[in-house]
Amino acid sequence: MMAKLVDLLSVWVTTLLDVLFGCRHARFSFPVSPRRTVRRPQAGILTGTYVACLDCGKEFPYDWQEMKVITSPSERREYVAALAAKHAA
Repeated sequence: MMAKLVDLLSVWVTTLLDVLFGCRHARFSFPVSPRRTVRRPQAGILTGTYVACLDCGKEFPYDWQEMKVITSPSERREYVAALAAKHAA
């Protein structure tokens, strides 16, 4: 219980600091799809492809079908829900 509270507080503080002083993530690298034999970065687990912010280095999942960067947690949830519906059909 305490660990969840600490994690939640950590995410909240990080988000607040990013809003006040963080990077706008306006410039991204070309999408990268590493081979399956290579350890995939955390950002690439969702879609298999990721991009990196050229200013701060943060990595984001990239959707080749929609040709867009998945930046927000709500977009990630929608993407996962769409994948689940596609696999269930």
